[in-house]
Amino acid sequence: MDNATAIFSIHDKKDYEIHEIVQQVYDALKEKGYNPVNQLVGYILSEDPTYITTYKNARALIRKVDRDDLLQAMLRSYLNV
Repeated sequence: MDNATAIFSIHDKKDYEIHEIVQQVYDALKEKGYNPVNQLVGYILSEDPTYITTYKNARALIRKVDRDDLLQAMLRSYLNV
């Protein structure tokens, strides 16, 4: 029997939630014919919600995510840390 303790970071759950929201927003943008990466970058840089479509409630979803948290999650993912 293995008695090892699993350690989970609070960031793991938060990053997962952010990932799910960004994926939904990405999919909505793509379905509407936008370039999702360009639109998301525009939103992140300006925090102007009009970069994100209202289709499938994408604009409301992305506004649930704090921009600093989004950038931190993206950087952690990019660096695999």
